[in-house]
Amino acid sequence: MGENPRAAKMADRIKEIVAKRLERGLRDPRLGFVTITDVRVTGDLQHASVFYTVYGTDEERADSAAALKAATGMLRSEVGRNITARLTPSLEFILDALPENAAAITALLAQAHDRDEAAHALAAGAQYAGDEDPYVKPRVPDEDDELDEDDEFDDGPPPRA
Repeated sequence: MGENPRAAKMADRIKEIVAKRLERGLRDPRLGFVTITDVRVTGDLQHASVFYTVYGTDEERADSAAALKAATGMLRSEVGRNITARLTPSLEFILDALPENAAAITALLAQAHDRDEAAHALAAGAQYAGDEDPYVKPRVPDEDDELDEDDEFDDGPPPRA
C-alpha cells in the first residue's frame, strides 16, 4: 500500500508552518531549542503527529514538551489559517528519539570496529594447527612417466611394468 500523496503534501506543509511559528518564538519561557524533524498525517487528514527534538538536558526536554502541549491549540490555529483544507488536523507532539538512536548506533559501530581490529590482529600472527595443507597427497607416477632405476618411491606402490 502506497502512502497517500495528499497526506504527504499536507505533512510537509504542516512541518513548515509549525517550524516557522516556533522560529518566531512562543511566549512560553519553558520552550527550549526545538527542531521539528518529521510530521506524519493520517490518511483521512484528521490527525498529525509532529516529531521534534530538543537540544539540552532531560529537564529542558520535559519543559519544552510541556510548553508545546500548552501551545498545541495556538499552533493548530496557525496551521488552520495557512492550509487549504476543509478541516484542520489535530496536532500531537512526540519527542523524537533520533539523537539517542544515532548515538547508540555510533557506539555499536565503534564496538564492531574494535572487534574487527582485534580479529585482524589475531589472524596476522596465526598459524595452521597442523600441516599447512593436510589434504596434499604424495604424487604417484603415471605409466607415461619415464623412470630411472635409482628412483625410489616410499610413498606408494612400485610402478607396473
